[in-house]
Amino acid sequence: MLEGRMSLPCAHLHVHSEYSLLDGACKIDDLAARAASFGQPALALTDHGVMNGIVELSTACRKHDVKPIFGCEVYVVEDHARRAPGKLDRFHMTLLAATPAGYRNLVKLSSAGFLEGFQRGKPSVDLEQIAAHAGGLIALTGCLQSRFCQHLLAGREDLA
Repeated sequence: MLEGRMSLPCAHLHVHSEYSLLDGACKIDDLAARAASFGQPALALTDHGVMNGIVELSTACRKHDVKPIFGCEVYVVEDHARRAPGKLDRFHMTLLAATPAGYRNLVKLSSAGFLEGFQRGKPSVDLEQIAAHAGGLIALTGCLQSRFCQHLLAGREDLA
């Protein structure tokens, strides 16, 4: 409580762990313990391009009585099959599974990123793939490297 006000619970929806190479350093059990200590009802895991920590998240959240939210911050490219030289525009999109079908779609997208769209060291998907597997997913635009934010930063509000 701050100065007589009730504090409302929140859940962080854009969280990277040690599985986000060169971007996250948090251990998943420590994340869940900290979320529980703050009274957070849930904790999302949205590592870059991978879902490697999902089982660990589920176990840690059960241990600390916090609801796990399964997610992934996918790398979005114009065409996942493109292999031409030159500059590659790659944006981030945070996806959260809202339903069991959404979880399965997230797994399909993460796998497709590696199997079909691995470009310049990153598992990449395109908007067509995301649209084909959008059922049960929630997309967030908040990351600074999202297409939305990059258009805003470049002064292209109409495209954002």
